[in-house]
Amino acid sequence: MLKNYHKHLLRDKTVYKITDLGAGSRVFQSPSRSVSQMAKIAGSSVKDMERLFRLIRYFKPESILELGTSLGKSTFAMALGNPEAQIITVEGDENLVNFTKQQFQKSEIQKVKIIHSDFDDYLNQLNQTDKTFDFVFIDGNHRLEPTLRYFEKLQKHLHNDSVIMVDDIYWSEEMQTAWQTLKTHPNVKQSVDTFYYGLLFFRKEQHPQDFIINLDSLNLF
Repeated sequence: MLKNYHKHLLRDKTVYKITDLGAGSRVFQSPSRSVSQMAKIAGSSVKDMERLFRLIRYFKPESILELGTSLGKSTFAMALGNPEAQIITVEGDENLVNFTKQQFQKSEIQKVKIIHSDFDDYLNQLNQTDKTFDFVFIDGNHRLEPTLRYFEKLQKHLHNDSVIMVDDIYWSEEMQTAWQTLKTHPNVKQSVDTFYYGLLFFRKEQHPQDFIINLDSLNLF
C-alpha cells in the first residue's frame, strides 16, 4: 500500500502554489509545483515510508503528533504501522492540507486529524492542554532556532516512554547543530543517530547513552 500511495502521487499532475513556512526548498525556485514533482523530489521516499512504518509497528504508539504533513506520505506510513493510533498532523500550507485530506478519505484512513496551522500557533494552543503523545515526528521547518523552540514547547506533552523522531538531522549545518543540541538536553536520556533521522528517548531509568546506527547495514528498518 505504501508503494501504491507513492505511485498515485507521482501520477498526479495537479499544480498548487505552496507557501513554505520553514527553510524552504533547495530544488523548487517557484512556489508553484505539481504533486508529482513534490512526490518525486521532496518528502519521504518509499524506503523512508517503509522505515517509518516499521518504527511505528515496533513502538506501537497510541497517540502520535506530526509537525509537517506535506503530501501525507509519512502520515500514511504511520497510520498503516498502527491502524489504532490517533494521529494529529500539522501543516502550514492550506493547499496541502486540503489535498491530503482528500487522499486519506479515498484511502479510508480515518484516525488522522489534519490541522492547518503554523507549528508555533498549534503548539501554543496545545500548551493550554495536558495532552501527551507517545510518538512525535518533527518533520518541518529545518532551521535551528525553530526546531529547538518546538522541542521545548513539546516537553510538557511527553511522558516517560515518549519518543521524538527528528527528520533530516544532516540536512544542513543548522540541523546538525540542532541535533547535537537536542541530544544533550537534560530531559533526553538516550539518542539514536541513523543519519537519516534521530530518535530521542526520555526514560528516567535509562543510563544516558548515544547510539549511531547504519540503517543501510540492517534489515530491521
